Amino acid sequence: MKANLENQSWLKRLFTNLNYKYKLVIMNESTFDEKLSFRISRMLVFVVFGVVTLVSIAFTIFMIYITPLKEYIPGYASVDRVKLVYINKLKTDSLEHEIAQRDLWLSNFKTRILLGEDLEEDDSIVLKKNDEIDYENIDLSTSPEDSALRDKWESVPDYNLSSTANSSTSSISRFFFMAPIKGTISGGFNSKKKHYGIDILGKKDKPIKACLDGLVILSTWTYDYGYVIVIQHESNIISVYKHNSALLKKEGDIVSAGDPIAIIGNTGKQTTGPHLHFEIWYNMNPLNPARFISFE
Repeated sequence: MKANLENQSWLKRLFTNLNYKYKLVIMNESTFDEKLSFRISRMLVFVVFGVVTLVSIAFTIFMIYITPLKEYIPGYASVDRVKLVYINKLKTDSLEHEIAQRDLWLSNFKTRILLGEDLEEDDSIVLKKNDEIDYENIDLSTSPEDSALRDKWESVPDYNLSSTANSSTSSISRFFFMAPIKGTISGGFNSKKKHYGIDILGKKDKPIKACLDGLVILSTWTYDYGYVIVIQHESNIISVYKHNSALLKKEGDIVSAGDPIAIIGNTGKQTTGPHLHFEIWYNMNPLNPARFISFE
């Protein structure tokens, strides 16, 4: 009983102290004239301070909610940002696939063009076979109807089905190739010996020029051919320049016909003097550059 009375008395004194009125007076220091006065209490100060605090918190939360400031909160992401991340992930997957395809193409390209080797069977695409078909004993002989059809249409020059030798150069002949260098041809084109280009003698430090407009897809050093630069042109045309002493362009550079791309040299194992080994490939088939360019 006595404890309850003491608690009530303490609460009453606290309430009285909180509501005790104070007078805040603003006076003129010189004349002591009262300019402004306030009657305040501790309770009023607490209430005003609490209201201001709650209003400030509410205003801050509201501003964060309606402005982009919320994106700076750790763990929060906007809908647009999540959508962008999803799109970037799809693009990354596509880029990985494209890079894998490009690496395989460059690997085959270097093997066949730069090193002059045949592609391995493992690098080709393996097609699914039907187990019900005996692929070893397929009759590949032509029927009488097929032979008659071929005889009929091969008599027309524009539809000669056997003229595959000229078909690879018919569309390439419309291009005007610039000579990468002027000089004497010391080694001719010979596909049987896997010499898929021609060797052109030239003076020391003479610049090598691009034969057509294109994109540099390879600019590197190889053990056999020294400094090599390869340019991709339109219509699946590729030009190759080997045994250079220095390369003036890097991979990804766009060049125009006649632009200097390298300096003639004598680099690599398979060389006996300063010269340019020049190749032209069309649809992954080597062509004799002397058929399209005059080097004199």
